[in-house]
Amino acid sequence: YYYKNAPAIVLMTQGNGCPIVRNAMPAYREVRDAYADKGVQFFLLNSNLQDDPQSIAAEAQEFGFDIPVLVDEYQLVGESLNVTRTAEVYVIDPDTMRVVFHGPIDDRLTYEVQKAAASQHYLTDALDALLANEEVAIAAVDAPGCIVQFPERERRAEHAKISYHDTIAPLLEKRCVNCHTEGGIGPWAMSSYEMVHGFAPMIREVLRTDRMPPWNADPNVGTFLRDYSLGADEIKTLVHWIEAGAPRGDGPDPLAVSREPPADWPLGEPDMIIDIPAYDVPATGVVDYQRPVVANPLTEPKWLRASTVKVGSREAVHHVLTGMLEEMPASGRSNESRWGASLGGYAVGAESFISRKDTGTYLPTGGAIGLQMHYTPFGKPVRDATQIGLYFYDDPPKLMTRSSVIADSSIRIPANTGKHEEIAYLQFPKDAELFYAFPHAHYRGQSSSLTIRYPDGAEELLLSLPRYNFNWQRSYEFKEPVDVPAGSKLIARYTYDNTAQNPANPDPQREITWGDQSFEEMLFTAISYRWKDETRDSPRPHYDDLLEAGRGFGALDDNIDERLERSELKGRTGRQIAENFGRMDRDGDGALSWDEYFTALVASRR
Repeated sequence: YYYKNAPAIVLMTQGNGCPIVRNAMPAYREVRDAYADKGVQFFLLNSNLQDDPQSIAAEAQEFGFDIPVLVDEYQLVGESLNVTRTAEVYVIDPDTMRVVFHGPIDDRLTYEVQKAAASQHYLTDALDALLANEEVAIAAVDAPGCIVQFPERERRAEHAKISYHDTIAPLLEKRCVNCHTEGGIGPWAMSSYEMVHGFAPMIREVLRTDRMPPWNADPNVGTFLRDYSLGADEIKTLVHWIEAGAPRGDGPDPLAVSREPPADWPLGEPDMIIDIPAYDVPATGVVDYQRPVVANPLTEPKWLRASTVKVGSREAVHHVLTGMLEEMPASGRSNESRWGASLGGYAVGAESFISRKDTGTYLPTGGAIGLQMHYTPFGKPVRDATQIGLYFYDDPPKLMTRSSVIADSSIRIPANTGKHEEIAYLQFPKDAELFYAFPHAHYRGQSSSLTIRYPDGAEELLLSLPRYNFNWQRSYEFKEPVDVPAGSKLIARYTYDNTAQNPANPDPQREITWGDQSFEEMLFTAISYRWKDETRDSPRPHYDDLLEAGRGFGALDDNIDERLERSELKGRTGRQIAENFGRMDRDGDGALSWDEYFTALVASRR
């Protein structure tokens, strides 16, 4: 886990409106500062049912909390720690994951009374003992604070009555069996109660650590099609059933049934089938992303209605991504940064792509189809021969789907640096509707988000991946298209972890820049949208030209003030602009406006 090398982890329970927490924060901050150079990690933990991320953020801002607040919205962490009140600290030994002390920071605070100075310093005494590899003398002290309500504690007897037949098996069937089936990408099949019972502790662990199901989007932000995440009640039901011993109960086993293999082509026989070059997946080891290209087989332009990816080996194929290329790459390798329209993709449970009503993607002749193939060895060698089935409109649709990318090829991530932030945006010149977003980074990607800033300056968070995972990439298709008024900016924010604490980091000693290889990095958010006043009969390709023209500006304008200052000019593009800055800065104010940038761009293309 991330802080395994820290000498200690400290949590203090927090709740909005609790006066003891508010009064304890200065002392907690002082302890944090005193132990900062020793590597001790400090957090706040909020398990209150009545608090949500928005109200917690407001409380933190109002009272100047500068320590991360962990939101225990399912109360599972608080239940495990036996939390009863706010303003109680928990000192955890990362070597054993044991709580070595819980109680107040010191004895200065109690209900409605404050001492001028503390005479007992419980938290620092516990930390000093732990850091000295000594036994903590006082392991527990009653702490004053606001009572935290945990209703499930009163229902523990009921947890043993949760029905495997009526509740657990149907839940697993709905959310998990797609992957955890014979021949599926899951490492074991949920084929019976005995299998589930045997893996129950592991199921509890991956649920509590948010590793499964592999849906990285924050459930509090946006609603999406094909969302296979578990809801709060589903997670709590599963965990409480497991903690009650995973009882079998009465009734037949719904999972112990023979299952029909999935249909090769669930949307029917395709109009065209594209064969992806076969690949021999080894039994073990790490397989680099494969990026084959296939010549575009179309002999005449088509309008894409839908697609299905039929993988050759469900056990080995983790995901498939696709994109049209204007030309066949000389290297024979696909390069995601040059992709155009998508032909769909594959992840378990998301094998097919279907266009929105009356919309389609125009596919020209020529060029090539680029692919990104992610394979995961599963214990025996196998040859994968994946195919893509394409379904075309008989008559062209009324509306056109278009694709673009928010990207910044000038990113630079210092060595041994965590939570490094980079930002880029696209400004839409005309009214549009946004259909989906596909965030993409490499092994050092830590988090990603997509925000819309409206012309009046108001912002709305559309998509948030608090823990980006390179191994689980997918498109996030909005349940309802997002309205993007002319002048709005779509802002992609990424953080990167280039430290040794990142277990996927190939080399934390290197400064990292943009590149196609997985050991390099990307800031790359692909989007699908349509122009509101564009139809098949009235195409607006110049709108795309305007959108694309602003990509370089949005990549460099890190403070999003629509002015490029010399300090923001980085990377190759930035150096080119810097060389011509005096000529481009027509009003001589020391910064480039959008108009100045665009005028110079047009002149350079003549």
